[in-house]
Amino acid sequence: MNAFQRFWDSDIAWSWRHSPVAIFGTVMTIVLFIGALGAPWLAPHNPFDLASVDLMDALLPPAWQSEGQLNYLLGTDSQGRDLFSALLYGTRISLLIGFASVILAMVVGIGLGLIAGYSGGRIDAFIMRVADVQLSFPAILIALLIDGVARAAVPQHLLDVIAFPVLVGAIALAGWPQYARTVRGSTLVEKNKEYVQAAKVIGVSGPRIMFHHVLPNVLGPVLVLATVHLATAIITEATLSFLGVGVPPTSPSLGTLIRVGNDFLFSGEWWITIFPGLMLVLLVLSVNLLGDWLRDALNPKLN
Repeated sequence: MNAFQRFWDSDIAWSWRHSPVAIFGTVMTIVLFIGALGAPWLAPHNPFDLASVDLMDALLPPAWQSEGQLNYLLGTDSQGRDLFSALLYGTRISLLIGFASVILAMVVGIGLGLIAGYSGGRIDAFIMRVADVQLSFPAILIALLIDGVARAAVPQHLLDVIAFPVLVGAIALAGWPQYARTVRGSTLVEKNKEYVQAAKVIGVSGPRIMFHHVLPNVLGPVLVLATVHLATAIITEATLSFLGVGVPPTSPSLGTLIRVGNDFLFSGEWWITIFPGLMLVLLVLSVNLLGDWLRDALNPKLN
């Protein structure tokens, strides 16, 4: 109880309590995360179980329209799958890919940023020039290139098996330069401080200084960047899936659901693409709102 009270009385908790935007973003994020993680228990139907899908229920409108049914709250798609259940499962897949790609990008970017900032010289120049070259291309183009190369190098029957790791790797490799540049800048400042110089004097090794002393002091900006990057990763995954090079149709994410519904948008079945699009907007908006608040709360110059 004392630990919770100390946290509740801290500056960051005070900032959160007095920010309606942060509260709204937190509530929306928690609701969406619970819905995604609890999809097997919260979803009224399993949209990916072919035995439970009935084609006679295809293209049913939402329940509040005249032809709608109460057991299909948001209607059904062209295959008779419950759209509300598909949204919960699709959000879970989008979040899984988003979190995995952000974690991988953080590991690569933080490691290279620490090495570049602490070592300096040619190593720093080489890593930063690679990052600069990659940043000159749009992230979606880098992800498309990596995804295309992987698909061309793998046999056709294994494409669905490697779809998830390839997608995660493509998004992560497109995002690591941002972490590397942020960590390098913070490391350049930290390595000249007294505690680093004292560690060198007593004979602490370079890797230990980087990962045990410098790293904890440069994680503040990285945390903010990771929050914003999660929203970017989700959008990138949705874009790739919308273009048909993302997750397999048997495990569709929000991007795949939007792509499938786009074919029916102008034929009157608007709910098939509108609801997945709204879910994607709410998910990205809530994460971005949290990221904006976190950036302001952790930046003493803005307080």
